[in-house]
Amino acid sequence: KAIMSSDLGLNPTNLGDTLRLPLPALNEERRRELVKVVKSEAENGRISIRNIRRDANSDIKELLKEKEITEDEAKKAEENVQKVTNAMIAEADALAVKKEQDLMSL
Repeated sequence: KAIMSSDLGLNPTNLGDTLRLPLPALNEERRRELVKVVKSEAENGRISIRNIRRDANSDIKELLKEKEITEDEAKKAEENVQKVTNAMIAEADALAVKKEQDLMSL
């Protein structure tokens, strides 16, 4: 069911004790469709990374509000969270670009 609902153009066939999964040929149109899927997944990844950043910054602000950390520590922690966020988004973008190039160079 998951394969059929994945919107990848795959149609599994049950042959009793064997599951057959014919893969469509990678023509130009199919590669462009897969590139769209890659871009969509990359955007979902960036959104997830930003949500994690938001949660981390909320935790930092909560600690500051409860006076468990100083303002300087909070500012430094937020800067570190932003650095990690930027690095992870750059990595996700690089992976997406590499996968797009791989798909289009076949």
